[in-house]
Amino acid sequence: MSPQVADSVRPRRAGRLASGGAIREAAAAMFLENGYQGTSMDDIAAAAQVSKQTIYTHFPSKEALFADLVLGNAERVEEFVATVSRTVAAAGDDMEGGLRQLARVYLRLVMQPDVLRLRRLVLGEAGRFPDLARTYYERVPGRVINALSSVFSALRDGGRLHLDDPQLAAQHFAWLILGSPLDRGMFYPITEPMPEADLKRAADGAVRVFLAAYGSSR
Repeated sequence: MSPQVADSVRPRRAGRLASGGAIREAAAAMFLENGYQGTSMDDIAAAAQVSKQTIYTHFPSKEALFADLVLGNAERVEEFVATVSRTVAAAGDDMEGGLRQLARVYLRLVMQPDVLRLRRLVLGEAGRFPDLARTYYERVPGRVINALSSVFSALRDGGRLHLDDPQLAAQHFAWLILGSPLDRGMFYPITEPMPEADLKRAADGAVRVFLAAYGSSR
């Protein structure tokens, strides 16, 4: 291949590779708005301003593009998981303060409008993609439960929590925080993030109940 031809090929190839982000962004918007069945590859191509063939350069099928959207949320969860133990440890002797901070961050993350829409989408398509739904659970809510369980096990060993089953305690902690707001989020129109005052009240109340059950002084 001559240098002139090579130079003409490289920009086109670079353009195809760079379009991956635009495809993901367009697909996310369309899947979250219209659902899996209501979104076509032609729709995504038009929204991303690329050809359908360019999409297939990155994703072999509509199903693969949908899975990429669903599992992409795991990256955001990993960022949260990485802070779980640090948040509690940073509070030092004020364990309740550390748990309150952790609960607020967790609730703020889950109640983001796009996260709620994605959860609705995964639940709605669980019958069509059961393996994908299971993987989403293991990598997202299940991953958080495991991280919380590790923190609570360490707090128990240090005599700061009174519990027999850290995994069960982690489940209780998560659902005391998320239960009512998330249930509402699955049914009410999603317009904007949960108001900060409501978020803090829900998170702080959940921690009080959690410590009433598992606090070392109970």
